[in-house]
Amino acid sequence: MLRNVTLVATTAMGLESVVANEVRQLGYEDLTVENGRVQFQAPLSAIPRTNMWLRTADRVKLLIGEFEAKTFDELFEGTKALPWEDYIPEDGSIPVIGKSVKSTLYSVPDCQSITKKAIVDRMKLKYGLAHNLEESGPTHRVEVAIHKDVVRLTLDTSGSGLHKRGYRTGQGEAPIKETLAAALVQLTNWKPDQPFVDPFCGSGTIPIEAALIGQNIAPGFNREFASEAWDIIPYNLWEDAIQEAEDKANYDQPLDITGSDVDHRLIQIAKDNALEAGLGDLITWKQMRAEDLNPKRHNGYIVGNPPYGERMGDKEAVEQMYRDFGQIMRDHPSWSVYVITSNDKFEKLYGQEASKRRKLFNGFIETAYYQYFGKHV
Repeated sequence: MLRNVTLVATTAMGLESVVANEVRQLGYEDLTVENGRVQFQAPLSAIPRTNMWLRTADRVKLLIGEFEAKTFDELFEGTKALPWEDYIPEDGSIPVIGKSVKSTLYSVPDCQSITKKAIVDRMKLKYGLAHNLEESGPTHRVEVAIHKDVVRLTLDTSGSGLHKRGYRTGQGEAPIKETLAAALVQLTNWKPDQPFVDPFCGSGTIPIEAALIGQNIAPGFNREFASEAWDIIPYNLWEDAIQEAEDKANYDQPLDITGSDVDHRLIQIAKDNALEAGLGDLITWKQMRAEDLNPKRHNGYIVGNPPYGERMGDKEAVEQMYRDFGQIMRDHPSWSVYVITSNDKFEKLYGQEASKRRKLFNGFIETAYYQYFGKHV
């Protein structure tokens, strides 16, 4: 049985340090951080635990091997030399996906088919098969990723991306990914006993992720993962991960979280999503304009993903809303404000320079995360 593995938590650009911090909090210290990924050594039990607990990673992949290849022969032989039979059973289904960046081998379909042939040849040899593999068993999705002629071969342990928590019953026009929403919360100093408001909540993703963080509820608790069906991971490791998630959840933690939006339809979707996430009435939802915000308590946190004003006709209204919002928050200096937007005039419109800025990507849109630290009283 495999004891230790090399795992790769993939991440959106700009969130590598956030994911690395989460990996360390799970107890895995032997890690390296690169663009778009965090690689770490861990016991086999880390596959269930990281899938269950990582809030900001896109996927968890199992690294099978790495080598240089500039010809298809080198790709074939390098792939065939790896111990695929240690990971994939005789009946395993082996779809292969691929990507190639700045490499001699640039035809992705060719790289995929050569990788697949090499794995099948190796498996047939090891299992003593004269016929082709049946591939009727659990899915073991292989990725062949080539960057500057270095080939990395991984197995996807997650299945659906980790942003798919299982609670989204509906969404608005431009929903923020659950993983990015969780990162926006984690990049603040908010504590569960402090007020938290998202005045542009849309379908509720940021307040829901804040509530899950506030009560320490594992984000993967309500979903399944591809590697649950794998022979190499004893099922008791999954049971242990589920038990740990149950033990660590703090359902008694009171929360003061509010999500508001001008669109009543989105508020209804947000309520439904919160219910599906098992949060019941923990979050207060209001139909309200951001300009009408009037916090009653001190030392709160605002985290929001407002409209960016990129569509024609929206720009003026959005920019006026930024101005009004800034005017309101000047009357609440104890509140910390965190806003993600692609509008590069945000600070000017808001009327104040941010305490800190961070470059992030919302999907393919380059944005800045403007952070205004409140003067707590």
